[in-house]
Amino acid sequence: MAWQQPPGYGGTPPRGYGPPPTSGYGAPGGGYGAPPGGYRPPQGSGGYGPPPGGYRPSYQHPPPGSYGNPPPGGYGNPQGSFGGGSGYGPSGPYQSGPAGYPPQGAPPGYRPPPGPPPGIDPTVYEWFRTVDADGSGQISAVELRQALVNSNWSHFNDETCRLLIGMFDKDKNGTIDVHEFGSLWKYVQEWKGCFDRFDKDRSGNIDSGELQEALGAFGYRLSRDFCQLCTRVFDRKDVNSMKFDDFIQCCVMLRSLTETFQRVDTDRDGVIDISYEQFLEMAIDNTLS
Repeated sequence: MAWQQPPGYGGTPPRGYGPPPTSGYGAPGGGYGAPPGGYRPPQGSGGYGPPPGGYRPSYQHPPPGSYGNPPPGGYGNPQGSFGGGSGYGPSGPYQSGPAGYPPQGAPPGYRPPPGPPPGIDPTVYEWFRTVDADGSGQISAVELRQALVNSNWSHFNDETCRLLIGMFDKDKNGTIDVHEFGSLWKYVQEWKGCFDRFDKDRSGNIDSGELQEALGAFGYRLSRDFCQLCTRVFDRKDVNSMKFDDFIQCCVMLRSLTETFQRVDTDRDGVIDISYEQFLEMAIDNTLS
């Protein structure tokens, strides 16, 4: 059985996007198929903010009453916004009360909650503590799903969350710690910038034409028919387009399939000759990865 990659296979990715793990293929590299380097989100977006045209943000500022701030009395809720002001309680053990009243503040023996570990952004740390519902110091795919939402505030699908956990779970125990969560958070933020860049009509979805343009910017030379197939597969609402979480899943799948193809295409000509059983092994390996 002979398989041939579409024309353009092996194209050079845009500058800054990173070479493939070995050579050729035009596949994104950088460990997890990071978005092209040099991309800058719209001015004032802060990484997660709304793009021009009133498009709603994905998940930095959740809807009121949902899960933006840690619950009162839990996780050492800081005063004010994440990472702003003093952040983690009074500077001393007591604060002076009004004239004629005793000092006010924490009772004797009170210890303020610990701050974020070195190298962890306070905003990411507070999100982690909020999402870590059982206080185990680890986040599962189920817990992660509570932190990530699409532009319409629908939660990410289970499969995308499972893939993300698997990509950053270094010890392969099915969960991620705060450091792994920090890497995952940055990764999703970068993908959100790419998604907004190619969502030209600010619909909150990407159609097959926008997908083809996005994959082309990543170094893939894929036909419109193939991009339409991807859109149909990842279109969960039968609207001929895919949401942000499905876009991530599609790109991760494409990266994984390309790497699997690379391992067999030893002469790097874009064509492999495999048996039916080898094809099944490749498909199953990609499904489980």
